[in-house]
Amino acid sequence: MTAPSSEPVSEATPTVIGPPTGWQLINFAELWQFRDLLYFLAWRDVKVRYKQTLLGAAWAVLQPVLMMVIFTIIFSIITETYKGRDVPYHVFVLCALLPWTFFATAIANAGNSVVGSERLITKIYFPRLAVPFSAVLAAMVDFCVALPVLLVLFPIYGIMPGPTVVLLPVLFFFLALSAAGVGTLLAALNVAYRDFRYIIPFLVQLWMYATPTIYFDLEGNVNPDSPYAWVKQLLPLNPMTGLIASFRAVLLDQSVPWAMLGFSILMSIVFFLLGCIYFRRVEDSFADVI
Repeated sequence: MTAPSSEPVSEATPTVIGPPTGWQLINFAELWQFRDLLYFLAWRDVKVRYKQTLLGAAWAVLQPVLMMVIFTIIFSIITETYKGRDVPYHVFVLCALLPWTFFATAIANAGNSVVGSERLITKIYFPRLAVPFSAVLAAMVDFCVALPVLLVLFPIYGIMPGPTVVLLPVLFFFLALSAAGVGTLLAALNVAYRDFRYIIPFLVQLWMYATPTIYFDLEGNVNPDSPYAWVKQLLPLNPMTGLIASFRAVLLDQSVPWAMLGFSILMSIVFFLLGCIYFRRVEDSFADVI
């Protein structure tokens, strides 16, 4: 039997792991390191959304198509606000409803994503930004499912996109950037203030009507002599105004509103940075208050 050693046992130096404090920048390197998790979270959201549904992914098509029918009835048939145009109104509005539906779905799902991932967040460490970002990625799947509707309608009405259609990926990138920024901000606020779960649907609905480029041609429907004409100058503050107008313009081979687009892109970047930086500022408390 071996005699016990008389040498003192050295105690290991404990390693304390703690969250960073104060305002933090976006750690893109860490997000890239966890890119597989980002993918599987997005794929989980897609599968959960359409699990045990009757129509499955067809809901991604029905939502913008039904909105197109409603807008066509209200704005084209009843109010007769769209006359003498080369493009039928239902095609005109659908070109805007597709990117808007992506944006609305993305911010709504991202806004509730952190609260919905309570069990995951309270058990293991991973970059928390992956949760709202994955919700935006899942919304991209819906957009890709619905986009072929336009590919069917365009040949029917003899519509051919022009050379500016090459800008479509760039415009979609900034749409996704805006959605990620707004959704991330709402996700952080929803953890601390649970009444945001009721505010988010109202915000999405209000934002749609605050984006008139979805259902109106601003150049043809704004009276310069109206006492409310000054409101048009404020529209680019909404990043969706210029992005959606430009998205439709490149699809229908129309003139791109470059000035409005440039300002909307700037606002998209501001929204993204604001949302992500605030999220990083408060994410350390998520596990305690969620």
